[in-house]
Amino acid sequence: MVLASRARRAAVAVAAGALTAGVLVSCGADAPGDGVTSGPHAGDAACKRLADRYPDRLGGQELTFTDRPGVAVWGDNTIVLRCGVDLPVPTTDPCATVEGVDWVFREDRSGDDGKVVVTYGRDPAVEAVISDQAVAVDDVMVDLSALVEPVKTYTQCLNLDDVQPPSPSG
Repeated sequence: MVLASRARRAAVAVAAGALTAGVLVSCGADAPGDGVTSGPHAGDAACKRLADRYPDRLGGQELTFTDRPGVAVWGDNTIVLRCGVDLPVPTTDPCATVEGVDWVFREDRSGDDGKVVVTYGRDPAVEAVISDQAVAVDDVMVDLSALVEPVKTYTQCLNLDDVQPPSPSG
């Protein structure tokens, strides 16, 4: 089951803390976009609409790469977005709701200088890799949520109260 915080501001704080405290993933590339592949569903119409809305600046970084379907890069791979990645399956990985968008933190895919988050319950799924070079990570998460909010929702993260059976009365 996916766990999520219900309070939006608390979720932003959780997301920012997890991104700041977590180790981050590197694309291992020298130039923006090097080594970044399109997701398998990057040709989805929703990804094309999303591409029309990429902000010029995100997390203090300029948009530097959009030459592959569903891919956007800000800075020197400081923030990498891929639309059309495979939908995440139900998981116990941490999940936070930021401005109405559920994000799962992929600890298994995070590394020394980047944190991977993927939307949960939206089709197509959107993945972001945010490096420790990004400033104001909470603002980045809010801006990313505003960007992907129009993507169709089909489910949401659950918290423990949603999945634990009631305690027996006695």
